[in-house]
Amino acid sequence: MLGTVITTTAATVVAAPAAGLLGRRGLMRARNARLIRIADPRGIDERYLAPIGGIDQWLSIRGDDVNNPVLLELHGGPGSVNSIFTARTRAWEKHFTLVRWDMRGAGKTLRHGGAEGQGEVSFERLHRDALEVIHHVRTRLGVQRVVLLGHSFGSVFGLRIARSHPELLSAYVGTDQNILDAGRDNSDNSAYFGVIERLRKAGKKKELATVEAMGPDARSWTAEQHSRYNRYAAATDPQTFGALKSVVMKSLWYSPLHSLRDLGTFFRGMKLSEQVVRSITGFDDWADGTRFEVPFFLFQGAQDMLTPPERARRFFDDVHAPVKDFALIDDAGHFAAFKHPDRFLDLLLTRVRPALDPVGAL
Repeated sequence: MLGTVITTTAATVVAAPAAGLLGRRGLMRARNARLIRIADPRGIDERYLAPIGGIDQWLSIRGDDVNNPVLLELHGGPGSVNSIFTARTRAWEKHFTLVRWDMRGAGKTLRHGGAEGQGEVSFERLHRDALEVIHHVRTRLGVQRVVLLGHSFGSVFGLRIARSHPELLSAYVGTDQNILDAGRDNSDNSAYFGVIERLRKAGKKKELATVEAMGPDARSWTAEQHSRYNRYAAATDPQTFGALKSVVMKSLWYSPLHSLRDLGTFFRGMKLSEQVVRSITGFDDWADGTRFEVPFFLFQGAQDMLTPPERARRFFDDVHAPVKDFALIDDAGHFAAFKHPDRFLDLLLTRVRPALDPVGAL
């Protein structure tokens, strides 16, 4: 959902003179390499390709103590890998064994196999891959269950796995949570009309006409229209655009785990993965079910214009789960977990970790 948005933002971030930019990049990558080093003998730092879904897919497993609960992320985009945030979320690894996976068509998985080596890139295939990754991680780390963290587009997968496979999870955590309703609630088009109003105030007549012609029913949009809408929504919202520049792009640029070639692959992956978005417009999370057999948590950016917290709250209120909790992260829109990783960690420690089954989680 965010591929075109992030690609467009990249030009703004790298507008400085090339020599100075590369020099600064070298210094920051060296600093971040020192920051992410895991020295504790109880720790783990593994980065490797695993056979998932018939192709090699990239996994990172990091943490200061392998006896900590396992936190497995499903990244957003689709195609926007979370491994770029390793330095920003270093403190999470002191309390959790953090597993990051570059999905097929994204990141280092795409770089390794190339576009022609990704096989089918569809929602159904990625969903099956996610389940296979969970089984792989359980076996590799010797755990019964994992905490599943669904971020943005990854939260669409996360909800479905949490509903149908509670035996694999000790908890579900959604952030930038996508709640889909197949257009059942046409009375709530506040996000769409909010974009229209911001475009009107900015004097963006061409963009305004494009969005008005699309209409509020996202089920009828093409993949290209979804991309245009998200680009305009992000570009006109200071909170989202600021996070894209200061959180996403800087994390990618200064990541010690990503070379210049990886940067190019990052953007190609988001473009390749755009095709997945169109297939979910008919999904209905209420119809699929609001009963979850695992502890259920939603932590949203209070000012998120892309996955509005109001819709997430309405769904949360209908959820039945053994334990459930909802929290807003102030001064944050989309990417709230990575803009304020300290606050997000506090929520994980004070709300999620006490709910974990000590047998199933370890």
